[in-house]
Amino acid sequence: MRRHIPANGTSILFSMQPKPTLRKIALFGNCHQTKKNIFVSHVLKALSALQAEICIARPFACFIRENLPDTDLSSYTSFETCHPDSDLCISIGGDGTFLNTAAAVGNREIPILGINTGHLGFLADLSPEATGPAVEALLHGDYVIERRSVIAVQADGLPQGFCPFALNEVAVLKHDNSSLIDICTHIDGQLLTNYLADGLIVSTPTGSTGYALSVGGPVIVPQSPTFALAPVAPHSLTMRPVILGDNVEITLSVSSRSRSFLLAIDGRSTSLPTGTKIRLQRAAHSVHVVKIQHRHFFDTLREKMMWGLDGRN
Repeated sequence: MRRHIPANGTSILFSMQPKPTLRKIALFGNCHQTKKNIFVSHVLKALSALQAEICIARPFACFIRENLPDTDLSSYTSFETCHPDSDLCISIGGDGTFLNTAAAVGNREIPILGINTGHLGFLADLSPEATGPAVEALLHGDYVIERRSVIAVQADGLPQGFCPFALNEVAVLKHDNSSLIDICTHIDGQLLTNYLADGLIVSTPTGSTGYALSVGGPVIVPQSPTFALAPVAPHSLTMRPVILGDNVEITLSVSSRSRSFLLAIDGRSTSLPTGTKIRLQRAAHSVHVVKIQHRHFFDTLREKMMWGLDGRN
């Protein structure tokens, strides 16, 4: 049995084959962690037990060739040419690598397993040492899939190929000077407020423990059907984070002395001219996160953020 957690937070149990067929697995990875190359070798070796076709994202394949010259990649295909029918994606790195993997997957809802070689690892929370047991769990269908909500972004002037979906957050930020920007914010056509600030972060529940948290936003349980709006260094101390239901449309319009601003979607940023209207809604698809050793979100908070620990000892 596998527990399926839909976006509304309700848990549903349903039957599945004891050994689900994983015909094609896509591999993504951090291309800057040269000191952790040994983990890549461990993962490739462990995946051989699945007897599946392995395809590798092109940048990561280049990284492996340069840093692991003894690794034979002749039997591996390219993700860019085979992604439509991948059954699973594996991300080796931190949460940033996981977000890049989610962007590459887009709206295809391919399940993603994150192996953490980074720091906190809220999304990529499987340790490299547990790769062997994780492969065994995949063989037997002993894992959990969590569906995480996504923000869909609409705006004129987005560069071609720029992924318009955010698993963590969408941030509107001042560009290249010290002046504040004015962010006129409407919810379903009704004026909420004008944020005079360095920026504004609109986060999903998944992203509530990321950038939004660093500017005083709330921690939100991942399956909550909500968005959070958190201003970045607001001019007025009365400006506080706001929680909204995720069934609304958020419209942002920015005024700036520099006549431009930054739009960042899960860390991928582009410059847009003032006057550009940005529309944010919950996307029709979700990101499917594979959890091998499923733990309650509260357990993860206590471990990753050290809640309740007395630092005086």
